[in-house]
Amino acid sequence: AGSRFIAITDPGSKLEAEATADKFRHIFHGVPSIGGRYSALSNFGIVPAAVMGLDVAKFLDRTEEMVEACAAAVPVEKNPGVILGIILGTAAKAGRDKVTIITSPAISDLGAWLEQLLAESTGKQGKGLVPVDREELAASACYGSDRIFAYLRFEGAPDSAQDEKFAALEKVGNPVVRISVNDTYDLGQEFFRWEIATAVAGSIIGINAFNQPDVEASKIETRKLTTEYEKAGSLPPEKPFFEQGGIKLFADPKNASAVGSGNLGGRLRPHLARIQPGDYFALLGYVEMNPAHEARLQEIRLAIRDAKQVATCLGFGPRFLHSTGQAYKGGPNSGVFLQITCDDANDLQVPGQKYTFGVVKAAQARGDFQVLADRGRRALRVHLGKNVELGLSELLTIVAEALA
Repeated sequence: AGSRFIAITDPGSKLEAEATADKFRHIFHGVPSIGGRYSALSNFGIVPAAVMGLDVAKFLDRTEEMVEACAAAVPVEKNPGVILGIILGTAAKAGRDKVTIITSPAISDLGAWLEQLLAESTGKQGKGLVPVDREELAASACYGSDRIFAYLRFEGAPDSAQDEKFAALEKVGNPVVRISVNDTYDLGQEFFRWEIATAVAGSIIGINAFNQPDVEASKIETRKLTTEYEKAGSLPPEKPFFEQGGIKLFADPKNASAVGSGNLGGRLRPHLARIQPGDYFALLGYVEMNPAHEARLQEIRLAIRDAKQVATCLGFGPRFLHSTGQAYKGGPNSGVFLQITCDDANDLQVPGQKYTFGVVKAAQARGDFQVLADRGRRALRVHLGKNVELGLSELLTIVAEALA
């Protein structure tokens, strides 16, 4: 069976040893000095592209044009990567640190890559860019003065409604960046342009764009919890500070005391009232990532965006921990967080371990929340139980009432 597999891994890794033992068809090596978020143009990105049928030679030839345009010898005023980085870094220093990413539907997944690149690279030491992805465009009145908009328009399949909304934002004076992507072979150019821009922006902001010190903090807390599970057969007990209709609220003592009393809506209202101009609101969903759940969570985020005129983020856990998770814990303390957890209806054992994937996810959520609390973040955890769709619908209703 090994001949049906290939591996992409750094030299000397456990995966390389397993691939060798199982006689994988081929092992493609990465370059250990390249961080994951900068690896799109290494074997980690190029090999899957080739497997998908992309003409890799054409893709890299097109990318090389941007590499040459961003070379150190190119004057700053003609260097597309440096220019973009200066715009982003200068905007952040001026208070416009919420980089709102708009992508044509045909290249919508590019936003998730940019989100990780910007957040994990710059969100540290209490500074950084806060990328906002997949937040539906609205009228200018819904936005504060902390935004800068980046529109990556796919020329092969543009969205006319998106064009009109973006033009309206630009017309009233919002700072915008427009980038044309002619076809999929231009994407390599954007990978390189934005990697250069991120490094330049990081220099202006005053951080090292090539480390991620706060990602490890959540891992440490997670390992403590899974170790406890291996010893005791269960995660350490926890007690909600409030429960209503199967929905439970958890928080550290400081955050719990800040959300008042009363019913669920009465406790969510003061938490949402903590959102101030210049803040952002983030939904951290440790639930299955599927269209139904995402649609309901999008409704919640947009209700808060429109009511509070603040940037909103939505991430599915544990996926976001290596992306916006760095910025949430290490970046500016301007986030208000609502973590959403559930009991998994279906669970699987982790091979070779005493715990299940559900236990790992629960430990990651609790570990992440603990670090948010330790960093003084304004955070609340809502546990929905097993019926996630019903719980999200109830939460949407309660949030709407709390915002009224």
